[in-house]
Parts: sequence; structure tokens; C-alpha cells
Amino acid sequence: MSTFLPHRPSPGRPLVLRADVALVATTLVVAAIGVVIVYSSTRSKLLLEGASPHYYLNRQAAFVMVGVVAMVVVAALDYHWLEHASAVLYVGIVLALLAMFTPIGSRQLGATRWIQIGSSIQIQPSSFAIPVLIVAVATFCARRPEGLDGRDLCKVLALAAVPILLVAKQPDLASAIVMSVVLLVMLVVAGIPNRFLVLLLGGTVLGAFAIVHLGLLKSYQVDRLVSFLHQSKDLQGSTYNLHQSVAAIGSGGLFGKGLFHGPQTNLQYVPEQQTDFIFSAVGEQLGFVGSASVLLLLGIVSLRLLRAAQTSHDAFGRLLAVGSFTFIAFSAFENAGMSMGIMPVAGIPLPFLSYGGSATLAFFCAVGIALSVHLRRQR
Repeated sequence: MSTFLPHRPSPGRPLVLRADVALVATTLVVAAIGVVIVYSSTRSKLLLEGASPHYYLNRQAAFVMVGVVAMVVVAALDYHWLEHASAVLYVGIVLALLAMFTPIGSRQLGATRWIQIGSSIQIQPSSFAIPVLIVAVATFCARRPEGLDGRDLCKVLALAAVPILLVAKQPDLASAIVMSVVLLVMLVVAGIPNRFLVLLLGGTVLGAFAIVHLGLLKSYQVDRLVSFLHQSKDLQGSTYNLHQSVAAIGSGGLFGKGLFHGPQTNLQYVPEQQTDFIFSAVGEQLGFVGSASVLLLLGIVSLRLLRAAQTSHDAFGRLLAVGSFTFIAFSAFENAGMSMGIMPVAGIPLPFLSYGGSATLAFFCAVGIALSVHLRRQR
């Protein structure tokens, strides 16, 4: 392991003035929109239940504020510290995931994904497993500048398999899918030989086929994943959420019903709309123009993350930024596509818009990592 020396910014503008303003501003705008949309999709339900209509609003606003602080802290630190902390982070997240299978894990809706702290705080380790996987894979690959041979590829796959399988076992198939996609893209950028890439893709396809046909997935998981292929089937069962989501988005038209005026959102036709199907609330209330604007903002965030990877001066920073880009870009693409019925229903949150503290914090940390890489692109 090379000796760690603190990196000093090159002469010129102060470090803070070299920040990617477009990335920071766009991220904050999307997060602010998310707070409003979460409020609009939950207020009617809470009023009918006799609860405070601001419950989800206050919590999501608090999650965003904590996320912004985390983003600033991570961006302010030299990203090279992550390389030296990668082993500790990896062991810590594996232990946290293992804790899900002990009495510490809190079981809800048939899954054990949360650690309950007090009466109001829940931590979802699988959300943090994604940025930790990015750090671990980036560290492993960056220490092999000559490239990955067959033995190295087996090692990094084994390294990644442990948290991915633990996440899938909870079951949290959505996070496991994101982790797998992030791993594949990072390995491609790390420069694995084409023959290994072909074998890896072939093995992935065969593995997915075997998992489905050997009954390793629960029946409801398979039904959700393939529901977009037969949307008119089982409208009161596996395709109900998808059908209602598509109907809500379609009813929005060009400019939408108006904020707080979406009948399907207000009447809660889409269950738990503030999480997986938050994009349907955007489509109904803000219409095509509003939905396209939200996707454009998320596209700008993704492009700025990719830009951080392109301008990085070393392999470690490049891989960190690529992993962060894949995490956010794929999550946005899959969630929006799922809500419109053109992608499998996997339950992946929409970055910075879906309700949830752990996911929001993980997305902000990913942006903070890319900001740190961008800030130190010059020496």
C-alpha cells in the first residue's frame, strides 16, 4: 500500500470556488422538488386518517437537510481517504447486513431491511451498501493499474458477491439489482478484457434464468418483474400498482392537473405512492412538461457525475465517479421507466424524490464523492 500524503490544491482559485456549481444547484433543486411532491402525494391520506398532513413533509425535509450536510462533508474531504477506509467500510456494511438476520433487524411487509432506532428512526443498510460497494470495487481495481486478469476478476466478484447476496436475501431485490449494474459498469471502466466481459455477461444471463426457473425468487417478486410485459393481466393483483401508475401519468396530459389537484394522487389510487411510484405523482400533477423537466434535471446531475469521472486525474477517482454516476443514472432510468410501464417493477427509488432517509442520504453521499473528485482534478 502506498504511503498516503495529503493532496494540496493547485495555486489559483480557492477549493470551494472550483466546486461544480451546476451539479450542486441541480441536486438541490431536484431534492426540493422531491420534498414538495412527497407532501402532495401524502397530505390527503394523512388528513383522512386524522394525522398531521405535514408528517412526511417534515421528515423528507429533514432527510434532505441531513443529506446536504453529508454531501458537503464528503466533498470537503480528499476522496483518497476512502481508499484507506475501504476495508473498514466494507466490513462494517457486511456486519450491518448480517444484523438483519438477527433480532436487531426490523421486519415489515415481508422483508427484513431496517434497523429500528427508537420509535421514529429506521436505518436501511442495503441503501448504504451501494456506495460502500462503489468504494470497495474502486479501491480493488485502482490498485491494479495494469488491469484485471482472471484471478483478479474472481476476487473482485467474490468481494462484491457477499453484500449483494446478503441484500438479496433480505429480500431487497431492487438494491441487489442496482449493485450488480454498478459492479458491471465499474468493471468495464476498469478495463477487464473483452473475453472476460463476454463470459461475465453470459454468466449473468444464465444466472438470472436459473434464479427464476429454479424458484429462488419468491412468486410475487417474479410477478412484479414481468408485470410490465402483460399489463392488462391481473389488474387487481400483481399489475394493480403499475396500472394505476400508468393511468395517473396519462391523465396528467401536457401540463398536468396542477400541484395538489391530482385526483388519483389525492385519492391514493397508487399505494405507497411517495416511495416507489413517486414519478406517477409528478406525471399527474405536473404533466408531460413537468415530468420531462424533472428527468432533464436528473439527466444534468448524471452528466455532471460523468464529467467528474472524465476529468479525474487518477483511476481511483474515475472509478468512484463512474460508480456514483451509474448508481444515480440507472436508478432514475429504472424508476421512471417502471412507473411508465416500460421497465420491470423492481422497487428502485427515484433519486432525491422518493421518500426515505437512507436512500436520500446514500444519493447525496454519491454526489459528495463525485464533487470531491471534481474539486481535486487539478494538482
